[in-house]
Amino acid sequence: MANALVGIVLGSKNDAEKVKKAQEILDNYGIAWEINFLSAHRTPNKAAEYAKSARGRGLKCIIAGAGLAAALPGVIAAHTTLPVIGLPVCAGPLNGLDALYSIVQMPPGIPVACVGIDNSANAAHLAAQIVSASVPEVVKKIEEFRAGFGDS
Repeated sequence: MANALVGIVLGSKNDAEKVKKAQEILDNYGIAWEINFLSAHRTPNKAAEYAKSARGRGLKCIIAGAGLAAALPGVIAAHTTLPVIGLPVCAGPLNGLDALYSIVQMPPGIPVACVGIDNSANAAHLAAQIVSASVPEVVKKIEEFRAGFGDS
C-alpha cells in the first residue's frame, strides 16, 4: 500500500490469519497498512532493511508478530526508532508464552510494546493511538469507537 502508516510484519505466511482482526480494525479507523513476511532468522538482512527504511516510507509504527523465540519484534526495533508493537503468536508447545516472554524482555534502550498472545485487535488499537499523534482525524474515530463502551 503506497500510503501505509502502519507496517505489519510476520515471520511466516502461516501466521497471516493471526492479523486479520488488526487489518479490519485499521481499515475501520481509515488507517492504511502494509503487510510483509520477514524472518529474523531466515531473512535477517531483509528484516533489517525493512525496519531501516520504514520511517522514510511514511510509516508511523510497526506491528511485528512472531511465535516461539519471537525474535522478529526485537530485530525490527533494533533497526528503527519508530514504535514497535510486539504481537506474540500462539505457536509450539508453550502456546505463545515463550513469544510473550521474548517480546517483553527487551534490553534497555530498545523497547518493544507488547500486547496479549494472539491479540492483534489490541495491536491495531495501539497502532491507531500512535498514528493519532500525527493524524488528528484518527482521534475522532478512536473516540467514536470508545463511546460504544458506555459507562461500565
